[in-house]
Amino acid sequence: MHRFGEIILAEVQFTDTFEIKTRPAVVLFEEFGNIVIAGITSNTKMEGIPLTKKDGAMKESVIKLNYIFTISEKMVKKMLFPLQKEKKDLIISELIKKLK
Repeated sequence: MHRFGEIILAEVQFTDTFEIKTRPAVVLFEEFGNIVIAGITSNTKMEGIPLTKKDGAMKESVIKLNYIFTISEKMVKKMLFPLQKEKKDLIISELIKKLK
């Protein structure tokens, strides 16, 4: 079972293509074998929450809360690292802003 704040490597199908790519993502929640994730990009010019080497990332990245997907647990390749509480709190805060 995957928990909120885990950074995973998963197969993701983007909406603009039928191609499936293996990408890092952050777990938002899991229920009934489905995992809701937010995508992560290494394009640091994009808007989102910074994910740094200090956080555990291999390179500076951005958590994209506007790239939310639902995947099957079978699409998870591996868990990379968990986020610290401060970063998880920031994700929650930014998601709440988007929902208002």
